[in-house]
Amino acid sequence: MNEVMENMNKHDSNLSEYATRNKDAIRLEDENPDIRPSFFRDIDRIIYCLSYTRYIDKTQVFSNNDNDNISKRMTHVQMVSKIARTIGRALNLNEDLIEAISLGHDLGHVPFGHVGEAILNRISVEKTGRFFNHNVHSVRVLKDIESHGKGSNITLQVLDGILCHNGEFVEDQYYPVERTKEQFLDLYEKCYTDPAILKTLRPMTLEGCIVRISDIIAYIGRDIEDAIRLGVLNIDEVPNNIIEVLGSTNREIINTIILDIIGHSLNEPYIKMSSEVYNAVKELKTFNYSHIYNKANSVETIESYEMMFRFLFDYYLKELHNKNNASDIYQVFLGDMCDKYLINTTDEQKVIDFIAGMTDDYFQNQYNKYKKEG
Repeated sequence: MNEVMENMNKHDSNLSEYATRNKDAIRLEDENPDIRPSFFRDIDRIIYCLSYTRYIDKTQVFSNNDNDNISKRMTHVQMVSKIARTIGRALNLNEDLIEAISLGHDLGHVPFGHVGEAILNRISVEKTGRFFNHNVHSVRVLKDIESHGKGSNITLQVLDGILCHNGEFVEDQYYPVERTKEQFLDLYEKCYTDPAILKTLRPMTLEGCIVRISDIIAYIGRDIEDAIRLGVLNIDEVPNNIIEVLGSTNREIINTIILDIIGHSLNEPYIKMSSEVYNAVKELKTFNYSHIYNKANSVETIESYEMMFRFLFDYYLKELHNKNNASDIYQVFLGDMCDKYLINTTDEQKVIDFIAGMTDDYFQNQYNKYKKEG
């Protein structure tokens, strides 16, 4: 068995001097090792968790459409993983760590994507005084909700990469920031009370930096193609100066940015883009917001979602206060949660956790079910 474990860990000795090695993995709780390297083991825990399964019916950008070729959250995280592992392999970094962060980075996304996230954040602030952000909740899912509320004991480096992945903030250069377990936990808790911290988050590993930029690479071109498929956008609307640098198709955009990053980051302690590509990515992101994301949902649709979120929150909270064990929040969610979760979690947070974990269809069905009863 020792020989098997040596085989599983051989690639650690061939990594770049700036790579994170499995032997340096830190877990929140000590546990016995098995034949799998630590970050490889995290991948298994993530892909087998229930939250990962529910990626399949969660919105990426466009909700409630009948086009099966439009991206869902599941396809997005797979694309992030592939892009990040390509960069990581070229730079001789730890692909297992990269894959674990990539596949787990969006587990905390709520029904209907960022629109749903903004609504649940407003409710959370009103009802608990704590902010809700999907990157922070992704950590909570793995730390405090999965495995019946016991958590999955994912490594610190993976949790940190997930917390700091936010692809909304693009930079031309990403440096890792050293962080202890205690510093990470303190930073994580502060994210619930100080929204300004989100803009300052930086991963503790170079692998985490790669996932962060790969999140942008994965969606910035694909969202354009999805918008074109749905008739929201015409490729002629994309400014020529962006196309001249990055290309006009998702394939060209991905290839251009990946090669640029590799060329400027090889054997360096940072992840970097050239100024030309960085400026084009930044401009394209701004373009996507004005021409895609701000048009993906009508005002009426957003108002409808907000009404649904608030109705379900109030309904489930009432069920908890009435201790109605026949309610779905008990039958589907709380019924098999451990005492640690049940005792240490407020009723308001239980409702937020339940709603955040729903797929789009389940959320809609729950609303229709209980609205009809009311």
